[in-house]
Amino acid sequence: MKLGILTAAFPTMTLDEVATWASRSGFQSLEIAVWPTGGKVERRYAGTAHIDVDTLDKVEAARIVDNLAAKGLTISALAYYPNPLDADREASAAALAHLRKVIVAARLLNVPIVGTFAGRDKTRSVDDNFEQFARVWPDLVHFAGDHGIKIAIENCPMIFSGDEWPGGNNLAYNPANWRRMFEIIPDRNFGLNFDPSHLIWQFIDIPRAVREFGDRIFHVHAKDLEVQTDGLYEHGVISAGVGWQVPRLCGLGEVNWGAFFAALYSVGYDYVASIEHEDRAFEGTVEKVQRGFEIARDNLRPFVH
Repeated sequence: MKLGILTAAFPTMTLDEVATWASRSGFQSLEIAVWPTGGKVERRYAGTAHIDVDTLDKVEAARIVDNLAAKGLTISALAYYPNPLDADREASAAALAHLRKVIVAARLLNVPIVGTFAGRDKTRSVDDNFEQFARVWPDLVHFAGDHGIKIAIENCPMIFSGDEWPGGNNLAYNPANWRRMFEIIPDRNFGLNFDPSHLIWQFIDIPRAVREFGDRIFHVHAKDLEVQTDGLYEHGVISAGVGWQVPRLCGLGEVNWGAFFAALYSVGYDYVASIEHEDRAFEGTVEKVQRGFEIARDNLRPFVH
């Protein structure tokens, strides 16, 4: 297994700058953020474009891959996490159109995986959303399959604040919904970008989920989560985590990393653990973000060789 990082936490650095630091810091792989360039994204940790998929061609793709290889790095996945089921159909169409460009770019870069969200209309029921999911997603998954690319859906509920209330912006947050997704789209190139932190505050058994869905885990996000008990006392579980679930770097929260990696190894996962940095305690400067990644690296290193 390799240890990598998601580059989205470095919006002010070039890909080459990120890669140089990552290589010197002992990382082996990059999950490269590829949001549309020139757009305005309000959500934290979104909007970074370390590769412009609109202009990427074979020559530039080869240059990027060779440059990373010279630094001892691979690309684990291309990362674009929008809301493809947005209630605003124009926004949904734009997200789906960019995802197709990301899939084509992954093929050019010889990257096997595109990480993204299933999406959700937060104002509608799960059943209503799955009706739209069944209309929207099969063609995209088939398009990815035709290009030899796997789609890895992250299991984040995307409900952190009032503007994402009440349903959140991503259907793929629990085992029941994963089963339903795979019943609708049984294609073997459709799976999960598994992040254990999102199961902590839902009180879902992480090793059990890994064991059940191991053959659908294409990529892993390494992120931790703190449950603030005072906030849980004030708001209760009906708040869906708002006010008491806090993203942390690996080792600074409640994920049992030994049990998690034991489950991953038991199902034969042997790809990349990509550290995702969303910890406000290590923000504000590039140096703080780098320090955060290094803390996570040191906490995970005993499990990844």
